[in-house]
Amino acid sequence: MVAYYNQEIDFRFRGKKAHSAWLKAVAEEEGRRLGPVSVIFCSDEKILEVNRRYLGHDYYTDIITFDYSEAEMISGDLFISIETVKSNAEFYSVPFDDEIDRVMVHGILHLIGYDDHTEEESAEMRFKENYYLSKRALFLK
Repeated sequence: MVAYYNQEIDFRFRGKKAHSAWLKAVAEEEGRRLGPVSVIFCSDEKILEVNRRYLGHDYYTDIITFDYSEAEMISGDLFISIETVKSNAEFYSVPFDDEIDRVMVHGILHLIGYDDHTEEESAEMRFKENYYLSKRALFLK
C-alpha cells in the first residue's frame, strides 16, 4: 500500500492508484511484497532539514529513503523534493512526470536493497530505473 502526502508544499500528484499498482509490480518482480510505503512530497527546505536532522548531511537532494523493510516485505518513507525534481527535469531535459517517476522507483529500489554508493551500484540502479520506467505504461494510462 502506498500513501501520498504533501509536507510544506502545495503539490497535486495525479494517478495515485496507477502509480501504486506500478510500484507494487516493481516490488513483486524483484521478489518482494509491497508493505506500507509513504511518499512525502516536500520542499527543498524540508528535505534539507530531514537530511541534516536524520542523516547528518548538509545538502539538498531529490529523495531521501527511510527503510523499514522486514524480510520480503518492503516498507518505508520516501521524502521527495518537488523543487529539486523540477530542477533536475529541466537540467536533463526530460518531462517532470518522467523525473518524478524515476525518483519514486529509485526509492522503491532502495527499499528492495539496491544501493548507489559506488559507480557499479549506480549503474545497476540506473539500469533498473530505466527498465521499470519502460514498464510503467502498462499501469499509467
